[in-house]
Amino acid sequence: MDLSIVIPVFNEQDSLPELMEWITGVLSDPGTRYEVIMVDDGSSDSSWKIIKELSNKYDFIRAIRFRRNYGKAAALQSGFMAASGDVVITMDADLQDNPEEIPELYRMINDQHFDLVSGWKRKRHDPLTKILPSRIYNRTVRMISGIKIHDFNCGLKAYRQDVVKSIELYGEMHRYVPVLVKKAGFTRIGEKVVQHQKRKYGVSKYGARRLLTGFLDLLSILFLSRFGKKPMHFFGSLGTLMFFTGFLAAAWLGAEKIYFTVQHIPRIKVTESPYFYIALTAMILGSQLFLAGFLGEMISRNSSDRNKYLIAEKIN
Repeated sequence: MDLSIVIPVFNEQDSLPELMEWITGVLSDPGTRYEVIMVDDGSSDSSWKIIKELSNKYDFIRAIRFRRNYGKAAALQSGFMAASGDVVITMDADLQDNPEEIPELYRMINDQHFDLVSGWKRKRHDPLTKILPSRIYNRTVRMISGIKIHDFNCGLKAYRQDVVKSIELYGEMHRYVPVLVKKAGFTRIGEKVVQHQKRKYGVSKYGARRLLTGFLDLLSILFLSRFGKKPMHFFGSLGTLMFFTGFLAAAWLGAEKIYFTVQHIPRIKVTESPYFYIALTAMILGSQLFLAGFLGEMISRNSSDRNKYLIAEKIN
């Protein structure tokens, strides 16, 4: 299989027939072997009914339907697991991603040997309330990750197959695919300016809440990529530092008290000093952090597969 196109779907019943006509028109070359994998992320409209009708019309459509809404990252992850193409392209189902970009994205992966090519919606047809947070978000991620692309959250991306099989998406992690790809050891990350279409059907799923959750997810990625398999290195080191800082402070207070007692110099009790309780708190917190490191190691060693979503139906 040359190409797999993974399309997450959530309440996009009106756009699906037009999207499929557009894709088949672009990929009309009979020499191109491709599949379209639609993942219905628990839609409450007639999206799944439309997908089944389209699968009867187009034999290259494969589809997965979740029993409930898990989010875009879960839909992409399931699509990645099912994809068999040498090149995997993702795009949204709302017609804002232009299928005309597919051949060039495919060529960039095949001929220029990129691991990932991310779309850049340089000219966007979105309200200002969506554009401004997106610019802040992209600038922040670019600064923290060191990846010099402009649009991390663009749904239109192309990957080599071994890339999508090497990363794991969950929660809202689809926003940070380039970061995950780089952390997995794939460093040939490119960018292509893509045409962004005005929304024709439905409503945007973007909300202001995602700005905060997106930042928290970025911190999670940076932490997990460094300490996910070795939590003891983080919690153990921090706990040891806090414990010994508190221990040395308490020892200093005790030695000071002994000295003043031997010299018959009046001195308040150690337990009456506020520094004693600060030192004691540091020792307790240090012990707890050290224990958290041990528990984290146990959980990491015995964690089960995260990618278990309740799938109601499949079309192969």
